[in-house]
Amino acid sequence: MGKNQLKRKLKEGEVVIGPFMNCAYPAFIEICGYAGFDFAVIDLEHGSLHTLAAEDLCRAADCVGLAPIVRVRKNDGPQIQRALDIGSAGVQIPQIETIEEAEVAVQSAKYNPLGSRGLSFYTRAGVYGSAGTQITNQMNEESLVVIHIEGKCGVENLEEIISVPDIDVIFLGPYDLSQSLGIPGQVGDPRVIEQMQRAVSTIRNAGKAAGTFADNPEVAKRWIDAGVQYVGLGVDVGIFLKACQALVKAIR
Repeated sequence: MGKNQLKRKLKEGEVVIGPFMNCAYPAFIEICGYAGFDFAVIDLEHGSLHTLAAEDLCRAADCVGLAPIVRVRKNDGPQIQRALDIGSAGVQIPQIETIEEAEVAVQSAKYNPLGSRGLSFYTRAGVYGSAGTQITNQMNEESLVVIHIEGKCGVENLEEIISVPDIDVIFLGPYDLSQSLGIPGQVGDPRVIEQMQRAVSTIRNAGKAAGTFADNPEVAKRWIDAGVQYVGLGVDVGIFLKACQALVKAIR
């Protein structure tokens, strides 16, 4: 693992943007790098992607200087370990609601002395054994840990969760938050906006990077103005759909 430029940008206060990826075709994530995105979230929680496909997407992303982040299905040690072993720049962990769950996430993502991640040097992250045994310290330093706060319980426990060391980004999930408030999908509802704005302020005041998802550039810009640094901008299949719809509309 080399220097994680995405982590450096976040530490320096830069805003970073990247789409979520549901497609296994490596050219799609490669194109995202050429387009100028900072990262892409390889989504193993939703959609049909599997680990072998995710590893190839990581390779394609590395070719164009795009940071590949893998979102796992749940806060599970083996899934987190595998997401990092395939050579991603970091892991994104959904549905964190308590400080204990946040601690488990970090423990699973970091090697001793920061955690208890299972150790094998014969992985893509370990350069298949050629990097030597000292690489654990480097991987602890460079790997990015992103946790999702996506429900009322997580928001209520946010101040405790933020206190857990070695979490780089607190990602606010607007869709699941809207569902937990009883208004599923209504991410523009004032109740959702209010909860998220307060959460962003809490995260920023604690010196952490806040993240969220935006369907379009206008929403992304509003959250950036509110203090969000890490923006998941669209989903590959949705981006393709809108491009196709615009082409058809231009002709018919």
